[in-house]
Amino acid sequence: MESELQRLLAAVRPLDEAAMEAARSRQSRLAKPPGSLGKLEEISVRLSGITGRVRNRLDHRRILVLCADNGVVEEGVASAPQSVTAAQAVNMTRGKTGMSALASWFGDEVQVVDMGIACPYECPAILDRKIAQGTQNIRYGAAMTREQALRAILTGAALAAQAQADGIQGLGTGEMGIGNTTTSAAVLSALTGAPVETVTGRGGGITDESFARKKQVITESLRRNAPDAADPVDVLAKVGGFDLAALCGVFLGAARCRIPVVIDGFISAVAALCAARLCPAAAGYCFPSHASYERGYALAARELGLSPWLLLDMRLGEGSGCPLAFQVMAAACAAMNGMATFEDAAINDGYLDEIRAKDSFTV
Repeated sequence: MESELQRLLAAVRPLDEAAMEAARSRQSRLAKPPGSLGKLEEISVRLSGITGRVRNRLDHRRILVLCADNGVVEEGVASAPQSVTAAQAVNMTRGKTGMSALASWFGDEVQVVDMGIACPYECPAILDRKIAQGTQNIRYGAAMTREQALRAILTGAALAAQAQADGIQGLGTGEMGIGNTTTSAAVLSALTGAPVETVTGRGGGITDESFARKKQVITESLRRNAPDAADPVDVLAKVGGFDLAALCGVFLGAARCRIPVVIDGFISAVAALCAARLCPAAAGYCFPSHASYERGYALAARELGLSPWLLLDMRLGEGSGCPLAFQVMAAACAAMNGMATFEDAAINDGYLDEIRAKDSFTV
């Protein structure tokens, strides 16, 4: 599996600079003040770098929801019982959670994947890729073996490859797993060296006592397991989760398949950072959605060099930011594809020459 991961990383190619330059050229000729569509212009240019085409569409979209339980919940770091992971995974397939209701409204596919749900359930619609009945308690040792981490990463990459085969033009990343803000904070602290206090939030809501316990458990877990920041697979294996590792694989697989992939909130941002640390070129295929309310999100986004598009105070997870981000990306495509150029509109744009020579908009 180590060699398979290396082949995956080697297959990721940088964005197509020639296509992006052609997209910028078209943007400069569209009948509007230069740069006036802001991030929509940036999105359209990066989409061109991914697909190699100046004009793109985002008609077929899928949100991959990776579900797994975490042994660290034994430490009282979450308010919800572990059974909620299985219950909500099932509800997602029925369009009854926040994310899946949004996805259904906007016409997005949702694929729910069991990477390690601990409690029993009956739902044929959930794709079974279970590695184990949840991870081990990171306070006392590694969450999983390195082999399990590699298997999870490669499973995520395979899900992205299947999406490409199914004609998907945009991927979203979601997760479900009680306790996974704890593992995500541990992974982020390990990767960046940031103090536990600065990356740990209250997740789905916990008491002051539980919050203090959560930070203590993460600190003890990092000290006991000593994950190697230079080796993201080691970090995921020692203090991560099956959902995080699989999400990391989705980001890598999407990059290999040249599919744009949306980051939801804190958990998927940490997984994207793992992917970018393994393969820096993969970051170019990642698109932010909203600024998560969770404390560590801002650091993860900065490390990725991304700025979130939406400020909605969201903290649900599940991939709930992805249906909204898909619509923003579709808007970027609509403007790029449908607007008239100055020539089409019979407008002489010579009056813009002086304005284009420098920043004539910032006050």
